[in-house]
Amino acid sequence: MPNAASSPTNETFTVGPLNAVRLFCAEVAPAADFYRDVLGLKELFRSDDAAMFESGQVGLLIEKGDPDDAEEAELIGRFAGISFPVDDIADVYAAWSKAGIRFHGEPERQPWGGTLAHFDDPAGNTLTLVQA
Repeated sequence: MPNAASSPTNETFTVGPLNAVRLFCAEVAPAADFYRDVLGLKELFRSDDAAMFESGQVGLLIEKGDPDDAEEAELIGRFAGISFPVDDIADVYAAWSKAGIRFHGEPERQPWGGTLAHFDDPAGNTLTLVQA
């Protein structure tokens, strides 16, 4: 695959870095409270339809989707492919489990050497803790 600098459709500009990733939920308030109060992300703004959080170099945008709309419903409550790095996954897992966070299982060592633990936000989106 050609890189952006050599792409014939991208000869006069560059794209990146990532600005934000988007997650969808049926109700913004409980999801936004979770990201602010449980994960400790800095909330930049909130409305009835969306909330934006600061998360290092890339923002996290929580958007309201309509669970009665088939296309939008597919975006709510799925594996998000978003990983949050932690220094001590065992400590975070223990504390968050005690606080009621739903994990899919205990942290597991991966063949590449890191450790992962998957958990759900209030909308059912699956997120990942990672310790490299």
